[in-house]
Amino acid sequence: MAAMLNEMERHRWWVYVSLAIAGLTAFWPSVWFDFVNWDDPAYVQYNKLITSWSPSNLRGVATETVTRNYAPLTILSLLIDHTMWGMNPSGYHATNVLLHLVNGLLVFVLVQQLTGKQFVAWLTATLFLVHPVQIEAVAWVSSRKGILSASFMLAALIARLKRAPDAKSDGWYTVWLAAALLSKALAIVVPAIVLTYDIWVRRQKFADAFARQLIPGVMCLLLLFKTMAAQHSILGGVRGHMDYSLWKIMAIDTTIMWRYVGMLLWPTDLCVLYDPPTTGIWKMVAVATAGWLVIGTIIYRLRTNAPIILWAATTWLLLLLPVLNFFRITTLMNDRYLYLPCIIFFATAAAGLQKLLELVDDRGETVLRHLTISAKWAVALTAVCAALTATSRHLPVWRNPESLWEHAMTKVPQLPVVRIQMALTRYNNGQRREAVRTLQQALLECDPDDLDRQRMASAIKSWSEELQLRPADASLVTRR
Repeated sequence: MAAMLNEMERHRWWVYVSLAIAGLTAFWPSVWFDFVNWDDPAYVQYNKLITSWSPSNLRGVATETVTRNYAPLTILSLLIDHTMWGMNPSGYHATNVLLHLVNGLLVFVLVQQLTGKQFVAWLTATLFLVHPVQIEAVAWVSSRKGILSASFMLAALIARLKRAPDAKSDGWYTVWLAAALLSKALAIVVPAIVLTYDIWVRRQKFADAFARQLIPGVMCLLLLFKTMAAQHSILGGVRGHMDYSLWKIMAIDTTIMWRYVGMLLWPTDLCVLYDPPTTGIWKMVAVATAGWLVIGTIIYRLRTNAPIILWAATTWLLLLLPVLNFFRITTLMNDRYLYLPCIIFFATAAAGLQKLLELVDDRGETVLRHLTISAKWAVALTAVCAALTATSRHLPVWRNPESLWEHAMTKVPQLPVVRIQMALTRYNNGQRREAVRTLQQALLECDPDDLDRQRMASAIKSWSEELQLRPADASLVTRR
């Protein structure tokens, strides 16, 4: 058995086959899912920009923002899907799954390039492909911008983080970065990731490393200005944190990042939306901060002998930085925010396993070496199977709007947006009386802010008129 596994490690063909099988096993069932009423209407169902290749539409694709995001390549991909599939959601889901498979292969190439360890790269890529935290990114059509941008970000890093990058590498890096930026603004962190690698891992002088990031940096600034100009609305999502001070946001972030670690280790409580505690949490913040300080101290002390660990930790933070609410967005945490950061976590775990078992290998005994190889693969396959099992259980939540919001109602019924989306789902299914009741109960139980209260009141009034209800039947609109 050990000899067979050792022989497999020397051939690359099995890697690509196994990654493809793993990714398809985990996510191909989502091809039969429907659209959900969570950004899908704006991106696909009512998006006129994707209905034809007319000059006016192409101009709109290139210049307009959709749901506060400037992502022309993402909209172009949806235009291609619409041309091929019309409004059949299966085609859109299939594109997401295939893009995710491509990303898994790119993760393998990047991690092997950085570590030189095929086992570490394979385990990292496989967990990336099958872990349930990826469900939101893959099974949600509107998350296309995230996985498409990730494809180009990974390609850019592969091109630039070579052992000896040359002018050609820089050229391809710039091209792929531009494509990533035009898919999602998250890619603005890539130049910082490359800069820190050049300085800490390659030991280049700051001035030399910084000079090579001037053009990519300017590209990122231009995209950032374009995106920020589009942030003219805060309707939707969870907004209770929008007026918090920067210090309070940072304190909350210390606890959220530990929750992210927990989601990667034990992903049993996933949901489309979360309601992390934001008040009365000083003890949690103190413990979380102490934990991060301990980890940070250990990483800092390893910076000389193992600079790639410092770089990996910094990359984790950089990938999360755009979604930690230093620049306010309408959610505090989401599964999809871990789509790329999870690579760092999985690679660190896989490298740690490899290093631990190499210590046994160093004793040079043939029997121990065979046992080490078998143990390594046993642990890896157990982790992959556990992740696959968890994914198969949670994936059906994203089957359609009903399953999505019914699940959210069991997890975070206190969020007004969840009640609103559940009401819209019932209304669209012809259950108008139930939709009105849902919003009336939300007004009593959820303490919505003024924006949500107005939205609920307007819907209750409109739907009640359609049902020709008496005024008394809709009287809960004004009650708190």
